[in-house]
This record gives sequence, structure tokens and C-alpha cells, in this order.
Amino acid sequence: MRDWLVQQRIKFKMVGGRKSHLVTNWEIQRKMKYEEELDPQFAQDVVKKLGSDNLFGCIQCGTCSATCPVSHHMDYSPRRIIAMTRAGFKDEVMRSFTIWLCASCYSCTVGCPKEIKITELMYTLKQKAIEEKVYPSRFPIPVLAREFARTVRNFGRNHEGLLLLRMFLKTNPFKLFTMSGLGSKLFFKGRLEIMPHTIKGKQQLLNILHAVENGNGNGNHGQ
Repeated sequence: MRDWLVQQRIKFKMVGGRKSHLVTNWEIQRKMKYEEELDPQFAQDVVKKLGSDNLFGCIQCGTCSATCPVSHHMDYSPRRIIAMTRAGFKDEVMRSFTIWLCASCYSCTVGCPKEIKITELMYTLKQKAIEEKVYPSRFPIPVLAREFARTVRNFGRNHEGLLLLRMFLKTNPFKLFTMSGLGSKLFFKGRLEIMPHTIKGKQQLLNILHAVENGNGNGNHGQ
């Protein structure tokens, strides 16, 4: 019984097989991951989707994390995302906030001494997360992206009021009350419409989206 109580009071916080610190707690929470729980194919899938294998040339210098303007808001730094991707920590990478917080400023890509396209890596991981429907719970950015795409598909264009209404209802409904004052000001200044409008030629837009989703638009960017 005494041993059980001792075990209950100890929580080892292990990340990647390395003990970071020891704390006392009544809850045992295992964060250590064994090698058989990793996905060895994950890195190869990402490299194939990314179209470049220089991901394996990362020397973990940390320049990407040091130059990233939003790294202090991320749960894993860009350097750790690369290391975890190569090691097969698929679930942690796909559910991380980092890939959704990337500001696409390309600071990491410009500063990388190994010329790794880190911003494209973030896009690839984000696209893979969308395809596999893996999102961090109640995190607003993926919800915003999904509802934006749904609004454009339904009406042919975005509608800010409907977009924000859907996002707050699915992430933080109480936030609607705090935003009501701003919404009223925008409405009376004519910057926020109540009803969405449908564009002309909506079917043509749907045909374009359908072609992109089926891969017919790949490789034509910038041409």
C-alpha cells in the first residue's frame, strides 16, 4: 500500500525518452514514448509530400526557432518540430499548435544554413492535418480555416459576420458577448452585412476548387 501511495505521488515528466524534471503529484501521467509507439513512416510521408528530403540534413542549430517571431507562442519550436518529424512523433506533431501559428514570414527559411524550406514544411504538416482531420482541441485557427473554406464554397466569397459567428460558436461562445460592441460599430458604419451574398458564376468557382482537390492544379503555381 505504501509503495502504491509513493507511486501515486510521483509523476515523471518524460519527453522523448529524456527526463526533464521530477514533480510530486497525485496523478501519474506518462509522457514518455517508447520506440514501438512512434511512426517510422511519418518522416518519409512528409518528405514525399514536401517534395524535398533536405529535412534530414537539419543540424538542429536552432536558427529557425531564434528567428521565428511567434515561437514564444508555440508549444514546440520549429527546431523541435523538425526533430520530432524525423523521429516519428506523428501524433504530437499533427496535434501541435505550432503548425497553425506559423506566420509564413519565411524568417526561418531565409536564416537556415542548410537551406531547409521550413515554411513549406509547416504548410505540408498543416495540409496533412487537414486531410487526416486532426486538429488541436477547440483551437480557433483550424476552425477559422475550415469555416472560411465552407463559407466560400457556399456563397462564392467570404462573409465576415457569418465566419466569426461560426468560429466563436465552435471554439468559445462566450467570446461573442465581448465582441458584440465591436460588431455593432462595424454594422452601423456599413462595414458588416447581416446577410451573405452569392457571387455570379459560382459553379465555375466550384469547378476550380474541385480540380484543385483532385490534384489537377498541382504544379501550376506561379506559372
